[in-house]
Amino acid sequence: MGVNGGTFETLTPSQFISFTFPNPSRSSNHYGDSLRIAVLDSPNQPPDPPKIAAMIVPKDREDDWIFSTETGHLQLLSNSPGISRLVLVGNLPRDSHHASSTYDRRIGHDPAAIAVFEERLMPILMALSPKSCFVSEFHEIPFLSYEDGVIRSVVVDKCEGSCVGEMLIEDVEVEGDRMREFRRRLRFKRMPNLVQTEIRVSPCRELGSSDVGIGEVEFFPDTSCLVHPYLPPMVAGVSLIASYIEDCGRLGSKPRAFCVGVGGGSLLTFLHTQLGFEVIGVESDEKVIEVAKRYFGLVEEQSLRVSVGDGIEIFKNLAGQMPSCNMGSISALESYGNRDVLGYYRQPFDVIMVDLDSRDARNGLSAPPLEFIQKPVLLGAKSALRKTGILVLNVIPQNRCFYDLIIRSLLEVFRELYELNVGNNENYIIIAAVSPISPFPNVSENLIFKKLKSAVPWQYINSVRKLEG
Repeated sequence: MGVNGGTFETLTPSQFISFTFPNPSRSSNHYGDSLRIAVLDSPNQPPDPPKIAAMIVPKDREDDWIFSTETGHLQLLSNSPGISRLVLVGNLPRDSHHASSTYDRRIGHDPAAIAVFEERLMPILMALSPKSCFVSEFHEIPFLSYEDGVIRSVVVDKCEGSCVGEMLIEDVEVEGDRMREFRRRLRFKRMPNLVQTEIRVSPCRELGSSDVGIGEVEFFPDTSCLVHPYLPPMVAGVSLIASYIEDCGRLGSKPRAFCVGVGGGSLLTFLHTQLGFEVIGVESDEKVIEVAKRYFGLVEEQSLRVSVGDGIEIFKNLAGQMPSCNMGSISALESYGNRDVLGYYRQPFDVIMVDLDSRDARNGLSAPPLEFIQKPVLLGAKSALRKTGILVLNVIPQNRCFYDLIIRSLLEVFRELYELNVGNNENYIIIAAVSPISPFPNVSENLIFKKLKSAVPWQYINSVRKLEG
C-alpha cells in the first residue's frame, strides 16, 4: 500500500498499517529483497515522550498469525509495557500454495548478521517515529526479541470452525531441562499468541534422541500427563474434596466432572483415565471436538462424553428452570429431584471445570468471559453441583479490578473461595465451594490423594489457600 509521508508523525490509538519496503541489508542476512513492515499504535494514552520499539520477525515465521495478523501484533504490543508504537519487520508472507510449513530457529540464526540488519533498519525506524519523540532528547529505539521456547515447528493441519474461526494444529520441539520435548499445540487465529491446548507427543517408533525430529517421523499423543501450565493446578483443586470423592467410591459410584470448554480434550482425558472420573464436556464448536479426537487423543466412551453446546447458556437455562427457593442455597439438582434440565446430565456433579477465554482479543488475553460471572450463570453452575461440589475456574485477569470483580461475583453465590497461583504471571485458579470444606483426616490413606500426588506436582496441592471474604 502507498503510505503518506505524514502518516506516522502522530500517534493514532489502535492505528495499524503495513507496507512493503526494500531490504537495506540484503547481502548480510537471510531476509528477502523486500520486507513487510507493520506499524501498530497502542490503544492506550501514550506517555510523554512516547516510546517506540521494533521487533524482527524470526525467519520462516512470517506466516505465523502471531506476526502476520493485527490481533497477534496487538498481543505482542500488550506484552511490551510502556511501548506506544511497535514496528514489526520481516519477510513478506509466502504464497500459501508454496510456503514451507516448517520453522527451525537454528537456520539463518546469525547474531552478527542480525546486528548489522538492525543497524541498517534504524533510518526507516526513525522515519516511522512520531514527532513527539524528538521534542526533547531522542531515545534509542530498542529491538525487542520474541521467545516462546520453540526450537522447531511443523504445521500439522489448518481448519476452520463455525464459532472459533480458523485454527492451527502444530507439532513443536521445545526447550527441555535435560531431554528433548515434543508437543502438539492448538491455536486459534482470533487469539494467535494463546496456546489453547498443548499435549506431549512421542515418535511412533523407537529412535535415539538425536535421530528423531519434528516433521521427520509421525508422532502420537501422550495423554497420560498434563503439560499445559494451568491444567495441573486446576486438577489440584480436586484435593479439596478428596475425602468426599473417596466416600463416593466406597458407595460404588464414580466422581463426576462437567468441563466447560473442551479444546483438545487433555483435561477431560486426564480426569477420566488418571483419576477415574465420569466426565462430560461441552464445547461450542463442533470442529474443535473433531480436532480433539483426530489429533489430541480424545476418545469418547460410556464414561467420557462430549457434546456441542454453549456452557454459559446451559447454566443460564438451568438457573431459569430451578425454583427460586433453591437458588443460592443447596444444590438444586439434588434438592429438586435431579430434574433433567441438562439433557442426559441427570445427576449432579462433584466438579465443574471452566476453561473459557474471552473471544475479544482487542483488550488483551482474559478469562473467563464477563458473561460467565453474571449471577444467573453462577447460580446455574452452583445448582448443577452436589452440596459437596466445587467450581474450578481458570482465570487470566486483565488487571486487578477484573480479578476483584470475579472474586466478588463468586462470593455472592458460593460459600467459600480458594485460590492457586499458577506461577506463570498469567493464570490463577479460583475454586468456589458450594458448602464449607471441612479438614479431612488420614490424607495419606486417601486413594484420590495418592492419585493426585502421582499425577500432579505436590507444590500445587500444597499451595491452595482459602480466600477470606
